[in-house]
Amino acid sequence: MKQTRIDRTLDIEQAQLRGFARSVSEIEWLLLFLVILYLFATRPDLAHEPPLLGILIGFALFVLAFRYARPLASRPWLKIVAEIFAMVLFATGVLVYTGGDKSPLLNLYLLPIVTAALVLGKRAVAVVMVLVGACYLLLAMHARGLDALEPRLAIETLGVLAPFILVAFSTTLLAENINASKERIRALSDRDELTSLYNRAAFMRLAEREHTRAARNGRPYSLLMIDVRQLKSINETYGHEAGNRAVKLVSDALERLTRSTDLVARYGGDEFVVLLTEADRTVAEEVAQRIRNVVFSTTLEVDATMVRVKVSVGVASFPDDGTALAPILAAADRSMQKDKHDREPPKGVIVIRRR
Repeated sequence: MKQTRIDRTLDIEQAQLRGFARSVSEIEWLLLFLVILYLFATRPDLAHEPPLLGILIGFALFVLAFRYARPLASRPWLKIVAEIFAMVLFATGVLVYTGGDKSPLLNLYLLPIVTAALVLGKRAVAVVMVLVGACYLLLAMHARGLDALEPRLAIETLGVLAPFILVAFSTTLLAENINASKERIRALSDRDELTSLYNRAAFMRLAEREHTRAARNGRPYSLLMIDVRQLKSINETYGHEAGNRAVKLVSDALERLTRSTDLVARYGGDEFVVLLTEADRTVAEEVAQRIRNVVFSTTLEVDATMVRVKVSVGVASFPDDGTALAPILAAADRSMQKDKHDREPPKGVIVIRRR
């Protein structure tokens, strides 16, 4: 299950990056709009300067290309990095013609900094901050010449960048807290409340992925359907709390008897399902028998009564019982029903000792 969680986390991160990649273009349009608004509202004379006009048109074409032609579409992380660097370079080009290091548009650097903080994390923000610092130094040199290269400039640069660093740090912390909260909510939505195993919906999603991987690599896997026998009798005789403990007893046994790469889920009220990765029917049958034995040998103490819990286990394997997940699940369910009828059902709850 550990590897499955890692795979799921990676898939989620890729999906989030693709979503962010679509949003970055909106930020780029905002950046372009702010520059055009400033130019036409306060410096209309600059709006017709060929070099500045070329920068505006070039950036607009860049945004359109990344929005509609979708280069690097399969690599959203790289696409976002390219767009952040383009925003920094665009802002620097605009600043050259609007006052250099004294330009009122210096805060345009905040947009790529905040984007990096929200999307890429601390290390990326540090790289962007270094890039912004280097661009500011170049702006100062462009405006004042090489004489600007003195210790005082370093102090000035730090003073200018200090608010940017504060915003970047705060935004990064906020993004990390939001992502941590989303991860906790996502984990809760995938888990059964009583057993902390995967719920049915999460299992079906993850099992489909495992089936696709097994089919692509030509490797087997097996499914175990497990039914807690006489759970209704335990509930009626000792109460639902005892029934919950019986369910938890079985879930604990399943976790002990499976590997970290297997999937274990609560499939229904008294049913569990296990996907054994790269396991053929022979291995699955051995695991099924161990589950029966371990559950039966673990007694449930209810008040002064020791109760035996029994399970029925059905086995089905890929590709022997089907080439899709649904028929393999159906085969495992039929096998479980057969196991339930072949083994003589107890006439009520099995009590082994009373105090």
